[in-house]
Amino acid sequence: MEKGRVLVTGGSGFLGSHIADSLSREGYKVRILDLKKSPWLSDTQEMVEGNILDKSTVLEAVEGCDFVYHLGAIADIDDALRDSYSTMEVNVLGTINILEASKKFRVERLLFASSIYVHSRNGGFYRISKHACELLLEEYKELFNLDYTILRFGTLYGLRSDAHNSVYRYLKSALTKRKMVFNGNGQEAREYIHVLDAADICVRAMEKKYSGQNLILTGNHSMKVTELLSMIREILGNDIEIIHNLRENQSHYTKTPYSYHPRVGKKIVSNEYCDLGQSLVEILEEIDQNSKNSSD
Repeated sequence: MEKGRVLVTGGSGFLGSHIADSLSREGYKVRILDLKKSPWLSDTQEMVEGNILDKSTVLEAVEGCDFVYHLGAIADIDDALRDSYSTMEVNVLGTINILEASKKFRVERLLFASSIYVHSRNGGFYRISKHACELLLEEYKELFNLDYTILRFGTLYGLRSDAHNSVYRYLKSALTKRKMVFNGNGQEAREYIHVLDAADICVRAMEKKYSGQNLILTGNHSMKVTELLSMIREILGNDIEIIHNLRENQSHYTKTPYSYHPRVGKKIVSNEYCDLGQSLVEILEEIDQNSKNSSD
């Protein structure tokens, strides 16, 4: 049976490109909307270059699609802190454009990339923008019967990442500077999830049983940041210096992102998942190869 067409906004990025590939492997026709052409675009995927703030571009991209994965956003917490206006403009107004187009073309369901920070007192303007978008999805469902699934992501890692990704920053700094700097004491807990595991779960989220659900996508095991840094040092050699910058960072959580809030979410995990240690080695190899390519 022929599967439908799916739009992935932000599909040229780290997570979006992996979701696009997972959808392609499952037999869906994939269309990507992003500011620039995806360097990982396959022959079977369609590319629309444009801005989610441009209504005509959004209409062009959404038309004919059965499902929409909306990942296009300013997604870095620190970037959002530095530029609150652009964060609200892109994340909120861009989402409204996607919602309006999805309503117009009767999209079967909109799958929205949110964050575990929506339940937190941390996360700054990024958290506020994602919380606002979740409320918009609920209202569009109530008023226009536009179905949705909310995907709340934790800390991702894996290939195709860049300096916006914390694990990538630790690895690159360790590899090139022989040191890693962390803003905190290292006892902060994270549940790291490999981007391939997250992408596969996102495809599963298209199942009818996840309609109207808030899904939490984090790793299977909690790990202190100091444990991750120690693992990286062991992989690269014990001459790697670990520096803890103890300045207060109110944008990021320490032990848990959650504060009391009535809208709960269900955590969704895979029984099989990528090994953290092996994955760190793969990312190091990618960083090293990219460095060699840029110097040629």
